[in-house]
Amino acid sequence: MAHFTYTAKHPEGETYIGEAEAADHYELYKMIRESGGEIVSYKESKRSGMRKMNISLSLGRIKMQEKIIFARNLGAMIQAGLAASRALSVMERQTKNAAMRKIIIALNENISKGKTLSDAMADYPKIFSALFVSMTRAGEESGNLADSLKIVALQMDRSYALSRRIRGALIYPAVVIVLMIIISIVLLTYIVPTLTSTFSGLNVTLPASTQFIVNVSNIIRFHGIILSIVVILIITLFVWWKRRPQGKSVIDYIVLKIPVMGNIIKEVNAARTARTLSSLLTSGVDMVEAVRITTDVVQNVHYKKVLQTAQTTITKGEPLSKVFSENEKLYPTFLTEMMSVGEETGKMGEMLLGVAVFYEDDVEQATKDMSTVIEPLIMIVIGAGVGFFAVAMITPMYSLVNVIS
Repeated sequence: MAHFTYTAKHPEGETYIGEAEAADHYELYKMIRESGGEIVSYKESKRSGMRKMNISLSLGRIKMQEKIIFARNLGAMIQAGLAASRALSVMERQTKNAAMRKIIIALNENISKGKTLSDAMADYPKIFSALFVSMTRAGEESGNLADSLKIVALQMDRSYALSRRIRGALIYPAVVIVLMIIISIVLLTYIVPTLTSTFSGLNVTLPASTQFIVNVSNIIRFHGIILSIVVILIITLFVWWKRRPQGKSVIDYIVLKIPVMGNIIKEVNAARTARTLSSLLTSGVDMVEAVRITTDVVQNVHYKKVLQTAQTTITKGEPLSKVFSENEKLYPTFLTEMMSVGEETGKMGEMLLGVAVFYEDDVEQATKDMSTVIEPLIMIVIGAGVGFFAVAMITPMYSLVNVIS
């Protein structure tokens, strides 16, 4: 939210000066038109955002678990009959996280000034996502705030669990690869030079495999600084390119084509799309807004493009399932069919929830299977690397024995 100082005029032509907070100047124009005025000029002030910025800077990062607990507990207390301000006061005393306590205090202060809970949350977009804010606002408007908060807590919990499973499946191979690189550098820097000097002193002809390892060792030892600079430069350029739209598009496309992993990523996006849409629609958010928020939730740029197209399709009066059926390389047929059934029966939220649960369970099993397969593959790679190094270093010794005998 930004603070605006504006000059407007009444329909009679009388001008007046006022102040207001709005997400952007479009919302400001809308607010003034609804009050019967017309904007003549405006100026955005950073004053209202400074305190929020200072709070955000002093907070650091609030973990997802804290947000899930906040939504779940707040929903439970409101359902028990407590007013939002009273519930926040109780949570302020109970929470042990100092950063979360500051946010709760700020929310309570804004509510006491007449703001709704959703508007107070919207002031902190880095903490409360558009999904969180929209579902809270829908709950306030429908009178089912407690239910909406429980739904958003469940949605965040399932989404977090899904991401955690993927990370968990990749941690083991990542750690092993890093250790392999470190051990290889140590061997090439300290062990290989000792053996190389021995071979040189005895005038032993080195096989191609041994010479290759010796050459790599010499590059690391004598050109290590230049090599490090080149590696850092390549990584920096790659990260810069990856963050650009074209680079992100290419990387996201490649990820989808990786065997096994690509299929898991597709199911993750299907589950995330289905659960987010289900949560929003169940809470009473209109279809266009629900699709817009879901676009922000998915990470892969190609899925974002599908959802952006869906927004345009819906505004034209066409069914949502039509866009998904045209992109079955990204979204599975099962999702499209269930979405179509939901549109026909008017139970879109329930149908999408079933799809989300199905793919979340499928991803859980797939990640377990992937971990089971990855471990022996890594052992084979490590064994092959160790075997190559051992053979390369031992072969010259056999040649030396043959020369002596």
